[in-house]
Amino acid sequence: MTPRRLFRIFALAEFITWALLITGLILRAVGVDPVVTVITGGVHGFIFLCYGVVTVFVWVNQRWKFYVGFIGLITTIVPFATLPFELIADRKGLLAGDWRLAPDAETPRNWVEHIQAWILRHVGLSVALGLIGVIAVFTVLLILGPPVPRES
Repeated sequence: MTPRRLFRIFALAEFITWALLITGLILRAVGVDPVVTVITGGVHGFIFLCYGVVTVFVWVNQRWKFYVGFIGLITTIVPFATLPFELIADRKGLLAGDWRLAPDAETPRNWVEHIQAWILRHVGLSVALGLIGVIAVFTVLLILGPPVPRES
């Protein structure tokens, strides 16, 4: 799994879940059971968080300039913007190459790179811990409620 492939998967997933969420909102507006919006909103929220984590991970690996990584993160709040960002980043070569901090590759230079190198050496454990972290944040956000108040 290259940085390019990982980023593409989550950019596409975020794009698709935006479509599902908007479809759910339209269905709710025309009188379909609002549970559709709860489900599509939940799926979108989960992918939203995962895309953010993946964007930061790829940002560090690819040594993107601050503004590139920041735009990558911002695209998740703009409907359907993650896929165009991914396509442009790919065309500009910003997703090229492999994991530079993988075992037997570059030596980490700072604490962020040390964390990424550890993650790349312990992929299975890291994925499990990452999912637990995203699920924990997602659960807290579900408890806090939707970003837009529900109509009574």
